[in-house]
Amino acid sequence: MGLSTIQRSQSLHEQTYRVLRTNIFSGELAPNERLVETQLADRLQVSRTPIREAIRKLQQEGLVIADASGGLRVATLSIGDVIQLYDCRIALEQLSVAGACDRASTQEIEQLEQYVISAEKLARAKLVEPTELLELDYQFHHLIAESSGNKWLVSLLEQVFDKMFLLRLRTTNHNPEVLEIRQEHRQIYEAIAQRDAQSAKDTICGHLTNSKARVVRAVEILQTGQ
Repeated sequence: MGLSTIQRSQSLHEQTYRVLRTNIFSGELAPNERLVETQLADRLQVSRTPIREAIRKLQQEGLVIADASGGLRVATLSIGDVIQLYDCRIALEQLSVAGACDRASTQEIEQLEQYVISAEKLARAKLVEPTELLELDYQFHHLIAESSGNKWLVSLLEQVFDKMFLLRLRTTNHNPEVLEIRQEHRQIYEAIAQRDAQSAKDTICGHLTNSKARVVRAVEILQTGQ
């Protein structure tokens, strides 16, 4: 596990939290991996106190959970969790695109188009890192939320994105085709560019419903080992 070292120029608690969070998102701390305070403290060369505080914060975010024995592990999502999180995304992102149709600036719409073009270029590439696909997908959806002008909506979606990232990294590593960010993203962009709120809502609902089905299937395959 290639954990980064701590830089002492900032709050030790905050840096410890950020390093652990980054390593969870990168997969260096894998889903369901047990977290042992003494081992993490040795690797990061800090005392157990900032480790304990960081893990407590990660628990509050749902990125670390307690197992049946009381030990702490990196969270892993069940199929039920996947379905519920996607249902939240479908509801929230319909609000997101409707707001974007009303309030997105010309510059924001142009940036959305650039994300679509980048996705299409990646689609033509032979070797693509799953993290590249996920980052581009996140940037596209996050910018739509930001362009809605609703800061509370952005905050809620960020919580959902964070909880889904571990799952999506795992399924995308297994099968990159789980993530469709080419044709469906272009359709969403075009609806927003035309300021057609109903079309944008219908399109993003279809996009996320399709994504939900692909991810649920990928999780089923991973769980059964088929």
